[in-house]
Amino acid sequence: MLQFGQQIKAFWAVLLLTLSLFAPRVMASAYEAELPANLSTAKDMCALLPCAEVFPGAKHFSERKGQPPYVEAYDRNAPDKKLLGYVMLSTDITDTPAYSGKPVVTLIGMDLTGRFVGVKVLKHSEPILLLGIPESALINFNNQYLGQSVADKLEVGPSRPEEDVIGLDAISGATVTVIAQNQVVMMSGAAVARQTGIIQPTVRNPARFAVTGKRYDWAQLMQMGAVQRLVVTPEQVGLPRGPEPFIELWFGDLNHPDLGRSLLGDNGYDSLRSRLQDTESAFFLIRSAGAESFKGSGFVRGGIYDRVQVKQGADSFTFRDLDSYNLYGLEAAGAPRYTESAIFVIRSKSFSAAHPWKLAFLGNRVDRATGHRSFAVFESKYWLPDNVLEGGRPKVVEPDAPWVRVWKNQSWQIALFALVLVAVTVVYAFREKLTRLSTHKNKWPVNAFKYSFWAISMAWVGFGLMAQPSITQVLTWFHALLFQWTWSLFLSDPFIFLFWIFIIVTVFLFGRGLFCGWMCPFGSLQETIFKIAKALGLKRFQTQVPQKWHDRLKWLKYAVFFFLLTVSMFSMGLAEKLSEVEPFKTTFLVGVMNRSWPYGLFVAAILGVSIFIERPYCKYICPLGASLAMPSTFRWFGLKRKQDCNSCKACAVGCGAQAIDADGRIDHRECLHCLDCMILYTDPKGCPPLAKERKRREKDGLEITPIGVNGYFIPIHPATSHADQISAKAASGPDPRMPTDPTVPAHKRGVGFVAWFFLELRDHIWPWSTEGWRSQRALQVAGLSLAVAATVAWGMAAVGSLSSSAIIAWWFGWSLYEVLIRLSGRRYVKDGPWWRDHYRVAGVMDMLSYVGFKNLLIGAALFLALKSMGVSL
Repeated sequence: MLQFGQQIKAFWAVLLLTLSLFAPRVMASAYEAELPANLSTAKDMCALLPCAEVFPGAKHFSERKGQPPYVEAYDRNAPDKKLLGYVMLSTDITDTPAYSGKPVVTLIGMDLTGRFVGVKVLKHSEPILLLGIPESALINFNNQYLGQSVADKLEVGPSRPEEDVIGLDAISGATVTVIAQNQVVMMSGAAVARQTGIIQPTVRNPARFAVTGKRYDWAQLMQMGAVQRLVVTPEQVGLPRGPEPFIELWFGDLNHPDLGRSLLGDNGYDSLRSRLQDTESAFFLIRSAGAESFKGSGFVRGGIYDRVQVKQGADSFTFRDLDSYNLYGLEAAGAPRYTESAIFVIRSKSFSAAHPWKLAFLGNRVDRATGHRSFAVFESKYWLPDNVLEGGRPKVVEPDAPWVRVWKNQSWQIALFALVLVAVTVVYAFREKLTRLSTHKNKWPVNAFKYSFWAISMAWVGFGLMAQPSITQVLTWFHALLFQWTWSLFLSDPFIFLFWIFIIVTVFLFGRGLFCGWMCPFGSLQETIFKIAKALGLKRFQTQVPQKWHDRLKWLKYAVFFFLLTVSMFSMGLAEKLSEVEPFKTTFLVGVMNRSWPYGLFVAAILGVSIFIERPYCKYICPLGASLAMPSTFRWFGLKRKQDCNSCKACAVGCGAQAIDADGRIDHRECLHCLDCMILYTDPKGCPPLAKERKRREKDGLEITPIGVNGYFIPIHPATSHADQISAKAASGPDPRMPTDPTVPAHKRGVGFVAWFFLELRDHIWPWSTEGWRSQRALQVAGLSLAVAATVAWGMAAVGSLSSSAIIAWWFGWSLYEVLIRLSGRRYVKDGPWWRDHYRVAGVMDMLSYVGFKNLLIGAALFLALKSMGVSL
């Protein structure tokens, strides 16, 4: 034992030394790069940015012009200079977020024909591009745009010549990032190309109005959607929360005679129409609250309104001073008071009042932590009511969102993958039928399915689809839920999205073991190596970690998970670097040969140890497994146990996951669902208690009845019980059918439904108890003050005076205290479905799992509630 302990220490020393080599080298990087503070407002953009790098051959660049802004590139700085093309900054045009929730700031060059001549990423916040996937991969992705036209259909994925779609090769493991980048490049290029005439504007049929002569008041106009509201709060632009909005705008159509006369009166409407051409359209805009002006800094004589745009489809319309008229008053009864107003004229023939459009308010968002300014667009949709248009609203076919195109392009693969996930769930749901068909000498009724799913998960899911779930997704989804949830980002990777639906459902149904033991690509790879080594004659070298050491080492993965979670609260970038403790990226996403030698050595070490020890990474290191193990505490359905399991060690000896303790209890947080114990459970020759009873019956000439659901032979005589089959030693021992001893809280015994409901609510919210007060009075009193402090912290967050990091730290501290106080009094958790009162004594990990999961849900709910109230955290 001592020798093994020394070997373990040496192994971990080598492993830690290997991991220390993973520290990234300090080098120039676009990750969270510092950009000039005045970049969003500087007229001479190219004095601050390397425009020449994205437009080779250009020697001179103009100041910003147009709306959205762009820069002209010339061959030289001379009177007869020649225009070569245009340079644009992506955040001047779109703030499309990537996987991190922040935009990838990109500088783009485009020639006079609309072909891209240069693309350079200036700044990104994608943690996945820190390690494993080098930034050169993003550079190579961007290089695919060179020579392509902005008028082409460029999509991430395979080319489809029959649909004129040009495919772009994705970056393995960064699908969402490159889909967002494709949106950024194409939207930016198209916006400038339309301004400069490279792309012709879309032609839409003009509106035909159904005129009734009816007049509407303001309330009626609001109800029918003829006037719309756009509100920007201070928190949305990085300012402290206040009682007044940053700006509140109202706008609406002035083209329809009934609406125009209702808003402007007869004289005002007639005056407006006399100044408009037949092909021109108008709308009104007023500011009813807020200190910000919609006129913007560029509003001077001959200037532009740089805060206001109208968007219709892919077209954007901006306004100069000659495109606006004074609005002297609104005639509609009940109209709000306003402090700024204008009538804007859209002079483009491509605009149609009959089609939907959006008002966009453009501004800058300030990061309160860094002071960095970023581009922000706030939009509100508008579409004339159906009943004011002849024939109703026209049929408008909007282009599919990028994530929709991804799902359509890979529909058959997605359907097949979903079918595989459903199949493994159904097969496992009928596990008892399969295990009854198996014996300890013939496990193929189970193994045929299990090995098939291993092969699928490794070859197709892992190396083919590269859909290996990761702890980084847990951290990213957690942060997105709290701060900026965007469905479209997560839907952009359909295989990972479906995989996580499968994981969440099955973890709560069966525990982590179905994913970890049957469908995890890396887990399947380890297990396959172990099985192949066994078949090749290496069985004599294969061993289990002594139970004493196993019981210590299994906690390491939880420490890794909690450490990564804590670090991510303060720096997702650092957490992503440290998550290289996962070998998944090297194995499946990037490839061992495409990474530096320490990463390959780490993977080789894990897979090498897997020859001799079954699934070492899954059992001792995997933070993803630890994150799934915690909710596995509350799985609905567990594996079968019988009373004799507390004295018979047959299952425990053969358990590769070492998840069965000395009392025959299964730890479902550690169980990988190999089902070997379930095979023995009904095997009359393999299960020692059943074999003993079978031999007795054969000797006495008694009937061999089938095995019942309780794991014993069905009694020969109905009046008898199976209790006579239980050994005296087992009968006097603990009950192994639950992970810990069963219990029933005294206050929950014999109460009605209403009382049960309120007691259930109290149990989750109120951790103090009479028992705890008797045993740990000082701890209980200290908790009251801590609870008050945590409540005050949430209140301070609600008024905007406490940051998200601070409130998370407070909530984390309260959760740790709650674990202690519940262990001193309410030391119980439920086993199985929550609506059943199957209570059991809680161990430390049980209580950590319960409190951590419960407070995670409560904290997320409070965060979302504060966000819905407009609080910026």
